Amino acid sequence: MAEALPAVGRFPAFLSSHKTLFFVLWISAFGSVFLWQRDIVGAGFSVFGKAWPGRSMPEGRAFEFNMTDFGGVGDGVTDNTAAFERVVSAISKLGKKGGARLNVPPGKWLTAPFNLTSHMTLFLAQDAEILGIQDENRWPLMPPLPSYGYGREHRGPRYGSLIHGQNLTDVVITGNNGSINGQGQSWWKKYRQKLLNHTRGPLVQIMWSSDIVIANVTLLDSPFWTFHPYDCKNVTVRNVTILAPVFAAPNTDGIDPDSCEDVVIEDCYISVGDDAIAIKSGWDQYGIAYGRPSRNILIRNLIVRSMVSAGVSIGSEMSGGVSNVTVENLLVWSSRRAVRIKTAVGRGGYVRDITYRNLTFNDARVGIVVKTDYNEHPDLDFDKKALPILENISFTRVHGEGVRVPVRIHGSKDIPVRNVTFRDMNVGITYKKKHIFQCAFVQGRVIGTIFPAPCENLDIYDEDERLVKLSTAQNATDIDYRI
Repeated sequence: MAEALPAVGRFPAFLSSHKTLFFVLWISAFGSVFLWQRDIVGAGFSVFGKAWPGRSMPEGRAFEFNMTDFGGVGDGVTDNTAAFERVVSAISKLGKKGGARLNVPPGKWLTAPFNLTSHMTLFLAQDAEILGIQDENRWPLMPPLPSYGYGREHRGPRYGSLIHGQNLTDVVITGNNGSINGQGQSWWKKYRQKLLNHTRGPLVQIMWSSDIVIANVTLLDSPFWTFHPYDCKNVTVRNVTILAPVFAAPNTDGIDPDSCEDVVIEDCYISVGDDAIAIKSGWDQYGIAYGRPSRNILIRNLIVRSMVSAGVSIGSEMSGGVSNVTVENLLVWSSRRAVRIKTAVGRGGYVRDITYRNLTFNDARVGIVVKTDYNEHPDLDFDKKALPILENISFTRVHGEGVRVPVRIHGSKDIPVRNVTFRDMNVGITYKKKHIFQCAFVQGRVIGTIFPAPCENLDIYDEDERLVKLSTAQNATDIDYRI
C-alpha cells in the first residue's frame, strides 16, 4: 500500500522517487525555516566546541573494480556471495595504495552476508540493488554484543548483518541512489511466529571502526535495525533514504549509533517500523561494565516517521551514557511520538547536554517524551541502585499541529529530570482538555510565552530571562497515559 504523505501537500505521480519526494517535502516544510535560522546556525556552527561538518568522502580511489569482473551476475537469482568476497579480498591488499572502489552496476545482486575492508568504497549505481538472501541458515552467527550481555532477543549468538565490518578505517558506502534491500519480510514473519532461535541481524553493521561514511543510497526492509554503527568514531550519514513498513516490520530502527563518538546524521528521509533514530550505549550492567558512551552527535535536516515508536529516541539502552547531542531542523510526521528519551532503574549512565531546536511535529500523538520506567532488562541481575541521571535538556523553537499531547516528561523520585528548558514553543493540539503538558518530578524553566501552557513544575522567566515565578511544585505529578 502506498505511503500517505504529510500534510504539506499531495504530489502528482511523476514525483515517485524517494529522492524527489524528499526534496519536495524538504522545500515545502522547511524552506522558510532555513531562511530565518541561517544566522543562528550558519556554515561554521560549532556543536561540540569545534566545527563538525561530518566527514567528507574521499576524492577517489586509486583502483576501481566491477562486480562483473569477479563473476557477479545481477539477475536477482544468481548467488553473488563469492563474487563479493573475491572483490573485497582484492581490495584488502591495496590498503597501502589508498584502497579501491567496488562498482555495483544496475541490476539485482543477490547475496548472503559479506564483510567490508578498510580503505574501501562500495558504490551502487542508479538502479543497482543488493538483495539479502532470505534463508537465515546463510547468515553467520556472531557472539553477542559485549555491552548487551547476550543477543538482544535471545540468549547466545546473534545473526550477523548483511553488510558487516569490524576494526576498519576509511569505509564509504555511496552511489547514485542505489539500494541495499534486506528483504526482511520472512524475518519479520518468523520473529512474530517465534520461529527464530537467535537475535535478528541488522542490514548494515560496522563495529570498532572509524571514518565511516554512508551517503546517497537507499536502505530497505532490514530484518532488524537498519544501520548500526557500534563503538565507532567519525561516522557520517548524509542524504540517505531508509524505508520499511510502518507496521508489521518489528524493530526496524533506521539509524542506531551505539557507543559512538563524533557522529553526523543529516539530510535524510526515514520511515520505518520502529524508531527512525535511536542513540544507544549498552544495556544495564553490561553497558555499565563496557563503559563506552555515545557523545558528540549532530542530527539535522531530517524528515522522519514512526507509527509505533518515535522519530528520534535516546535509549532505552543508554547505560554507558549519552551526552552532547544536538537535534535540529527536524520534521516528524504521522507518528506515535516525535522525540523521546527512555530509561529505567537499573540502566545507570546518564543523558545530559541534549539540545533540540527547530522541531516541527505534524500529526503526532505525543510530541516530547521523557520516560523513566522503560522496564525491559536483559536479565534479573541488573543493579536496582543503578539510577540514570537526566539533566541539561533544552527545547527551542518547537512548532506543529495535530498533536494530542505536546509534552510528557515522566520523571520519578528515583530518576528526576533536571534543568529542562523550553523556549519559543507553539504546538497546535487536537485534545482540548487540561493536562496536555504533563510533568512529574521535573525541574526546569520556561522562557517567554509558550503554547500550550506549561506544567506547574517549571519556573517561569520572561523573554529577557528575568524570573517571573519560581515553582514550588517540582515533584508534582500530572501524568495521564489515557490521553
